[in-house]
Order: sequence, then structure tokens, then C-alpha cells
Amino acid sequence: MSGLRIEERPDRLVVTLDRPEKRNAIDADLIAELHQVCAELEARPRLLLLTGGTAGIFAGGADIGQLRERGRTDALAAINSAAFARIRALPMPTVAAVDGPALGGGAELAYACDLRVCTGRAVFGQPEVRLGILAGAGATHRLPALIGEGRAKELLFTGRRVDAEEALRIGLVNRVVDEPDELLPVAHAVLDEIALGSPLAVRLTKLAVDAPAAAHPHLDLVSQAVLFEDDEKHRRMTEFLQRRRPR
Repeated sequence: MSGLRIEERPDRLVVTLDRPEKRNAIDADLIAELHQVCAELEARPRLLLLTGGTAGIFAGGADIGQLRERGRTDALAAINSAAFARIRALPMPTVAAVDGPALGGGAELAYACDLRVCTGRAVFGQPEVRLGILAGAGATHRLPALIGEGRAKELLFTGRRVDAEEALRIGLVNRVVDEPDELLPVAHAVLDEIALGSPLAVRLTKLAVDAPAAAHPHLDLVSQAVLFEDDEKHRRMTEFLQRRRPR
């Protein structure tokens, strides 16, 4: 893949945006490659770590040259939003590791992941209204869910940028690391913690958390019923009880 670098590990994919000459701007080719990644993770569910390859940049947004030429039919085709929705719906958890700017579509790509880890030089922002469009690839509904309606409206209406300290304070990111070289180790450590759980339990937990309110409590009950009959549940609980048993 030309716009992505992919590293396969037994329990996860590490996907690195690799368009340094364009500040990792998200164009149609990159979107097509992200769809290929999603297809692979849908067919064989694993964890995903998504990051930018160039030090000090995650993704500078959509490719404005391409975006300027798009018309109404392109907007209705949901070019970026369909790919980001597919990332959001992946079976297993996803982590975005953000170093430097994540702007416009780049920020929306980070929001599509379940968790976000960033460096102190990370910056998030939605400048779309200043370019005559709206944040149409997920920010209008994912950002309010992450930080609340009032804060989200302010950022979407003004295009104001949020630094790492504020992003952590308002819940936009889960962790901030002190040094850039700590970013990937910390992101992998988060995934390592997730990987300690039962894969099926983690997968069904993600499904339940992401489900609409109307699906509860029915989805929770059915998911728990499946897990109660799972061999992995019996094995893990037996090991727990054996560790607790007095010698």
C-alpha cells in the first residue's frame, strides 16, 4: 500500500499513515487503503493501532486540492465518512496514537477510533467552516459524544484548535505522554491491557457500548448469555478461584 505502512502482529495490526510529503493528508487513495484494512480486520478480528509515520504529524486533514473539486454527488457518496464509520464499527478495539496536528478529516479519523493517546505537541481541530464546508466525516456526532454538546459546538462553530492538555482535560484523549518516543510504547501498552481480557468478552463489550440506547438492556442480556456458555469464561473463572483458594 502506498499511503499506509502495515505491520502485522499476532493480536493486532499497526497501521501507519505514510504520506509525509502531504502531511498525511487524507485523499481518495488513502481512503481506499483504509477500506482494505477494515476488510482484513472484519474477516480476522484483531486490535488496531493507527498512527502517523512522520514525527510531529498525525494527519493534516483532507486533501484540499481534491476536496475543492468535489461536488454534491461526491458529498452524498460519503467518501471519508463511510471509511471512518467502518473503522468505528470494527469488531475489536482501536487506538489512535497522535503526534502533532490532527485536523479536519485527520481529527475525525482519530475520533473514529475507540481510544486516543497523544503527545504533548498534539493539536486537534475542525477548521471546516472556515473553508466553507462542515465537518462531514463524523465530528458532528462523535465529538459531542466525546466531550459534550456545548464544547463540541464551540469547536465546530469556531474552528478553534485544542492542545494536548485541554484534550485530556475535556476527555478528547485518554492519555498524554511526555515525550514523542513514548507514544507508541504507551499505545501498545493500552492494547496489551485490552488483550489480557477474553477476546469474545472484549468484542461483545465494544458492541454493547457502541449500540444505540434502545438496544439496552436486551443486547447486554443476550451478550452475557453467550459469554456465560463460553469455555473461556469457565477457564478464566476457574483459574481465578484456584489463585484465591487457601493453601
